[in-house]
Amino acid sequence: MQANTHTKLPVKFPQYAFSTEENRDAFRFTSVGPKGEIKKIVLYSRTGINNVYNLAFGDYNGHNDDLDDLSVSDNRDTQKILATIASTFLVFIENHPKAWVLAEGSTKARTRLYRIGISQNLTDISSEFAIFGYMDPGGWQPFNKNTDYMRFMITSKQNLQHYED
Repeated sequence: MQANTHTKLPVKFPQYAFSTEENRDAFRFTSVGPKGEIKKIVLYSRTGINNVYNLAFGDYNGHNDDLDDLSVSDNRDTQKILATIASTFLVFIENHPKAWVLAEGSTKARTRLYRIGISQNLTDISSEFAIFGYMDPGGWQPFNKNTDYMRFMITSKQNLQHYED
């Protein structure tokens, strides 16, 4: 993996430095807090749908070279971790400009945490990206701060214009 030396988010969002591979679909960083140093990984994997990728995040498990998306580290750095994940997204989308990224928490509580993070930064996010929430019933709809979604999808507004034409 090569080190990423630039940051994508404004300074008001503290984040961890991360490393990534050449194809920019796996990102690693280390959470530092009261529980010590905990290795984290963010993976963007292809789905069966063209240009749709799944975002997976969790603690890195070195024993089987995989991620654990159910672990609870409680290292008191949630906002810093969410900002780091957001920065990995910006690097990923820069290298995969036609991508649509699907995100869903491994638990209802984590999905809620993602919704809160999106809601708190919706103005900044929606300046360049289109974000949707999925409800059952109801399907995909433009993201609304006050709605409890099951999962989220985000893409560049340029991609959205392509589908509207």
